[in-house]
Amino acid sequence: MGQFTRIRPTRVSLLEVLSMSIEALWSNRLRTGLTMLGVIIGIASVITVTSVGQGVQKATEQQIQALGTNVILVLTGAARTGGISQGSGTASTVTWEDAQAIARQAPAAQGVTAYLQRGVQVVYEGENASTLLLGTDLSYPDVKNIHPQEGQFFSQADLDAARPVAVLGSSIRHELFGTNGTAIGAQIRVQSELYSVIGVMETKGSVGGQDQDDRIYVPLTNMSARIVGNNAINGIAVSGFWVQAKDAAELDAAQFQVTNLLRIRHNIYPPQPDDFRITNQADIINAFSNIVGLFTVMVSAIAGISLVVGGIGIANIMLVSVVERTREIGVRKAVGATNSAVLSQFLTEAVIVSIAGGALGIGLGVGIAFGAATLFKFPFVLSIWSIVAGFGLSFVIGLIAGVIPARNAAQLDPIAALRSE
Repeated sequence: MGQFTRIRPTRVSLLEVLSMSIEALWSNRLRTGLTMLGVIIGIASVITVTSVGQGVQKATEQQIQALGTNVILVLTGAARTGGISQGSGTASTVTWEDAQAIARQAPAAQGVTAYLQRGVQVVYEGENASTLLLGTDLSYPDVKNIHPQEGQFFSQADLDAARPVAVLGSSIRHELFGTNGTAIGAQIRVQSELYSVIGVMETKGSVGGQDQDDRIYVPLTNMSARIVGNNAINGIAVSGFWVQAKDAAELDAAQFQVTNLLRIRHNIYPPQPDDFRITNQADIINAFSNIVGLFTVMVSAIAGISLVVGGIGIANIMLVSVVERTREIGVRKAVGATNSAVLSQFLTEAVIVSIAGGALGIGLGVGIAFGAATLFKFPFVLSIWSIVAGFGLSFVIGLIAGVIPARNAAQLDPIAALRSE
């Protein structure tokens, strides 16, 4: 009888597996690149959406905090016509005297400033613009944390005498006077009334889509007498007033005190509804943060679907690769390659594709997020957890997507594989 040499299974080191996997992927560069594309797009989308969402959230929080996080806003009540509410601010239920009483009697209130606002047309020489006219008092700059960068704010004497003096926001100043024009000392016309410009406020930007610099400040007494002409029965009617607490921890106490004092002054007793409405900056920040957070999670989840699609793409390509390389697998097994060696190679190829795609996706996502932050001028916030999660997810997807194709390759019968064309 003839003697047959039995081929012993050969052990393959991890380095050899990596080398063979990289060589196989490199020999099919186009297919490998297309396979990576789904993972790249998925991870880049997750990182970009997370970074942009957190950047926008941070920018808005900074803008609101710049206006003060330890303040509450008291607004006038709603008028009712035919039993239908016309919305908050439509009734003259809050007065300047209410604000002054709060300043005197509420221990938690550090500062109080009332305001009366109207949309107006303002004219300077050949320039005509629509803006917001804000009649207020001397406490406004400190309570709202905004001060003149040119000239000065109006004085107590201006307020007492209802003088026609105006302080411009930076946006309306630029619109009326341009870049090089001199605003201080100029005479502007507001609804047929002449006002002398005595100051320009510092730039504050937009909050909630409202330009904080597109406004003109005048003494509250002047606006009430010459622009609005609509006084309450007992005092000067205002649109509302801001109450500055000593710190953020005192907000609840300040709100409680303001509510009770106004109810007493307005003769409101249970179960009568309040004729005013109170909100605070902390509530606005929390509400906005929750909305942006939920939106970011939702869009990130949608972007994550593309990662799953990318994983399916890897699995499909690996299955095709097994079919295309059936003969190669048969030769390897015929010369002693074990099932585990074949399994390891195909699994390694899938993991390499997903990890490489993950790395490229991270780089692309960071680049897009940085570009968006630079272009739209909001803080660049890079979420470490999104990078770690994205990279880890790409590894897991590669591992899962490679299991079935790798197992199919390892279980091929060498004789049948060698006969395949």
